[in-house]
Amino acid sequence: MDSRDAVERLAREEGTRVLATLIRVTGDIDLAQDAVQDAVVRALERWPRDGVPDSPRAWITVTARRRAIDLIRREAGRAGKEAEAMSLLDPEGEPAETIRDDLLRLMFTCCHPALSSEAQVALALRTLGGLSTAEVARALLVPEPTMTKRLTRAKQKITHARIPFRVPPAQELPQRLAGVAATIYLIFNEGYTAGAGADLIRTELSAEAVRLARRLAELMPGEPTPLGLLALLLLHDARRPARLDEQGHPVLLADQDRSAWDAARIREGVELVGAALRHSPERPDPYAVQAAIAACHALAPSYAGTDWDAVISWYDVLLTVHDTPVARLNRAAAVAERDGPAAALALVDRLGGLDGYPWWHATRAELLHRLGRTEPARSACLRAVETGLSEPLAERLRRRLRA
Repeated sequence: MDSRDAVERLAREEGTRVLATLIRVTGDIDLAQDAVQDAVVRALERWPRDGVPDSPRAWITVTARRRAIDLIRREAGRAGKEAEAMSLLDPEGEPAETIRDDLLRLMFTCCHPALSSEAQVALALRTLGGLSTAEVARALLVPEPTMTKRLTRAKQKITHARIPFRVPPAQELPQRLAGVAATIYLIFNEGYTAGAGADLIRTELSAEAVRLARRLAELMPGEPTPLGLLALLLLHDARRPARLDEQGHPVLLADQDRSAWDAARIREGVELVGAALRHSPERPDPYAVQAAIAACHALAPSYAGTDWDAVISWYDVLLTVHDTPVARLNRAAAVAERDGPAAALALVDRLGGLDGYPWWHATRAELLHRLGRTEPARSACLRAVETGLSEPLAERLRRRLRA
């Protein structure tokens, strides 16, 4: 493993596993993070020079354990139990099943409903993603001091509210799993189509979300929600190479070069859709249904060759399990392709509660334009820009206005 990037990925992934176990053993997120961060830094200094050890996890575990013990000894006020716990940590590493459970515990702790959604996203990126505070701040377009405070408050909340470091009991699992999946999906969406800033796509965020979704699916095999979520993210992310032109301008789905799409991700995503739907035959998982819609687009030979009947049919299924105004807006966009803009506009105008959503205005602008209603289309386009979009999308709409 000569690549510096490959070494960094390995060190970070193994560091996350060791972090999860250290948090369980010490009960202190800050202590565990400081110790693991020091171990990962040392790994990045030594492994490229000396070679990757036979057991990277054991190397990071030993290094992090020594650092944690040093930190504990410096704080005289700490109870002796923590030092005793550290001595029980096997330097050769925990059994695979224990590490699996520790990662699940950490995932559910980071995404506990007592924390705000902003705190959940930040904490997931910081702990599960292995990003530094500065990297999390950059990823979420927040000043580093603000992010430091946000993470500190989140960890204090976990301590003061005595949020347990455990996988929820069976009766709580569906609701809590939904929260974990929603956090990962939120991270992906911000990377796939940034809500603000100069970049439309923020690859580091969408890549982290795919990694977290894959880990969740590995930790909870056979669960339809993780399978459906991972399928959805892969099928969307497969289109990333074709979503920008050479000048960095956004390219709509209808105009994308489908030969540039990632065929391997599409194959994996389609297989996962099938698995997710098989595991939830009575009530399909919402992520799996959305992934089925994405699969219709991914498998179509061209935009004109899209099976709009199938897309709309899957949207109808989605509305039975996850009926939201945004889902209805997306269904209306598909109706426009099958039944024409007038039928779609009638559906869009019946939707409520979306005046602050830029895509509602942008969809109306497109449908009005197709109907030849220029002035209402211009007004809707302006409203979409005013409501808030990333700069590339806003500029695309401004170019449309000028035309």
